[in-house]
Parts: sequence; structure tokens; C-alpha cells
Amino acid sequence: MSSSEPQVVESSFVAPSEATPRKGLWLSPLDLDLANRGHTPTVYFYRCNDDAAAYFFDVAKLKEAMAMALVAFYPLAGRLDVDYDGRIEISCNGEGALFVVARSDRTVDDFNDFNPSPELRRLFVPHVAPSSIVMAVQVTFLKCGGVALGTALHHAVIDAMSAFHFFQTWSAFSRDGNGAAVELPCHDRILLRPRSPPVVHPDTLSVFYPKVILSESPARPTASRVFTISKDQVAFLKRGLCGGASTFCAVSALVWQCTCVARQLPPDAETCISFWANIRRSVRPPLPDRFFGNALVALFAAGAARDIASEALESVAGRIRGAIGRMDDELVRSAIDYYELAEMDSRTPKGILPETELRMVSWLGMPVYDVDFGWGKPCVMSRAESILGGYVYLMNDGNNDAVRVLMCMEAACIKEFERLLYAKL
Repeated sequence: MSSSEPQVVESSFVAPSEATPRKGLWLSPLDLDLANRGHTPTVYFYRCNDDAAAYFFDVAKLKEAMAMALVAFYPLAGRLDVDYDGRIEISCNGEGALFVVARSDRTVDDFNDFNPSPELRRLFVPHVAPSSIVMAVQVTFLKCGGVALGTALHHAVIDAMSAFHFFQTWSAFSRDGNGAAVELPCHDRILLRPRSPPVVHPDTLSVFYPKVILSESPARPTASRVFTISKDQVAFLKRGLCGGASTFCAVSALVWQCTCVARQLPPDAETCISFWANIRRSVRPPLPDRFFGNALVALFAAGAARDIASEALESVAGRIRGAIGRMDDELVRSAIDYYELAEMDSRTPKGILPETELRMVSWLGMPVYDVDFGWGKPCVMSRAESILGGYVYLMNDGNNDAVRVLMCMEAACIKEFERLLYAKL
């Protein structure tokens, strides 16, 4: 092992500190649709302050807090399995989450750009074996005294909102010794059961985006970059260019327009932008705010490349806002029924999106930085590795409400995209 590679000090499993339900937990069609995505890799970086140097990220304390949090979040201590019908489920068996401790001669400053990369994942996100493990974390102590906390949570089990709810709870137990102030999760996934019989309303297909088609062409190498839009630039974009649009609509419109121009798409080409929408408040009755699982439906907006490239940004944002505005209970129920009827694809997605498409994943407004274990909030949190070409992640910066755009696109176009992006701001 080279000196630049982390050295694993310890690897163990953390089980719930109290007895938890032993059962098979049914997964909804929205869960099953994401099962082939595997584990989502993220990394938090923490700088050590002098006052905390002696006990910074005490491993025993972290394990004790995790064991307490897993009592309420017991599916994360289980394993993926299949029921008697061959359907994937969570076996809630209390076997525990994988907990790895490592040391590295790297420093936080070695990763100033925090650009998602295979290296970042390899260094700090635990390798999950067997793949049935639902959650794994790795605490890596760095040469500078800081810590990298790498996480891997299986997407079949939870979406980002549920994941951040767990990290808030775990860190609260570590920081305060109890989780009394933290809301408990709702595990009733039957709330998202399909109708009987399942039916897909044809009108929903004009907004619902059921399946991503990937190209495996090796002739289009991709590159990942992080672009930061400052707080003032976000405000100018929302008010001045997008007529008061939400941060998501405004930034997504800007990225879509700049991408169309940078890619030099044929004017008549149909281009689309798809994105995950949180359905917790769209179904009737609404899901509990702390619903624990996948509560996401993919929507899309489309238009001719010439129109997206030349329209006022407010108009482009309006296309995205219009798709969001059409999400209602019928659309969500049709999406659930669609995935229940569709044959599940167990293959891991490979390749890149067509040049005419973008997929936006938004963590905007989520408590990404509310993960303080008692030694301060992270200086940065990021996805550890970009997933596929054409995917864009949006998240807030932890310090000044800036927006970080994690972009993975064709390497030949990314410099022009950067020039266009900042020229608009």
C-alpha cells in the first residue's frame, strides 16, 4: 500500500443499542426503481480546532451515538434481501452498519476544489462488501488533524432527504447525548403502494420522465467540475434574469441554456432537462414530513435547442416551473403504477446521457451541513464521485449560501460551458 492510500485501522459493525423490529420491510415501486443505483457515495470534511485536538472524532463516542440512532432508523442496520415472490426487500435483522476507521497522510487542503472523482471515492468512501449491506461509513483521520467522513447508503432504501435526516440524528446523539429534539422517521412505505389494478394516466407522460436511456459510446470522454455561484450571483439570477424563480428553477435554467450552447446542438434537436421532484407534499393525503424511503418522481421539460439557447432565461425557467406545477396526486400515483408494472432493471447504469439531455439532482435547501458531532460543522460536503455524464448535482455551500454546481459532461465542452455560465452572471 502506498503512503498516499489510507490505512485501515479498524473495521466492525455497529448494531442498534436496543431491540428493534425483526421483519422484512416492503419496498415501494419508487424504491425499486432506484435499486440498481447501488450505494450513494458522499464525503464530509472537518477541520480540527485546537480545543478539540485531544478527542477530535472520538471513535467510541461516534459508535455509541450511531447505535442509539439505529434504534429508530433500524432499516439501515439491516440487509437487502428478496421475499418469497422474488421482490427486493429490507431484511431488518439488526446485523448493523459497517463502520471503518482509517488514517491517511493527506490533508483537507489537498482537496481544495473538492471535485467528485474516482480517487475521492477510493480514498474516503468504504468499499461495501457484501453489497447487501445497507449503510457503511468510514472515518479517516488526516495528517492535518482533520477528518474525512465518507458514507455509502444504498439508494433502494432511502433518498437524500431521508439520508440527511439520519445524519442529523446520529450527530445529535453524539453532540448532545440524546436525540429528544430529533423527529422520528416514518417507516410506513405502504403509503406508496400501487393501485389495484395499476393504471398509468396518459396525460402524466407529458411531464413524467420514466426511464433514462444511456449511450455507451467510448468516443465522448467526460470530465467532472465544480462551479460555484456566489450568494450575490444567485440573487441576481433569481431576481434579474429569472423573474423571481426559485433557486432550483433559476440555476437549472442557466445550466440547461449554457449546456445547449456549449454542446453546439443542432437548432432543430429536441433537448430536455429531467429532474427528481420530492412528492411528500404532492400526494393526497400528504406523506409525513419524516417519511423514510424514496419519495421521488422524475419530471422533465423540453424544447427545441434553438429555443432553449436563445430564449430569455426567465422563459427557460418557466418551462421547468411549469413541469413542477403539474405534479399532483394523479401523476405520482401513475408513476408508482408505472414502476410496479415495469420490469425492474437490475443492471448498474453505465455510459452517458445523450448530448441533448441533462439530469438535475438537487440537494438545495437540505440540511447538508447540519452534521455536527460535537466538534463543529463540516467545512464542505460533496458527492464523492460523479455518477454519469450529463448528470448535474446542485447543493448549497456551507459558508455563505452560495450554490455549488457539480457538473459531469463531455470534456470537450466543459470549458466553454464554464465561460458561458459566468458570462451570464
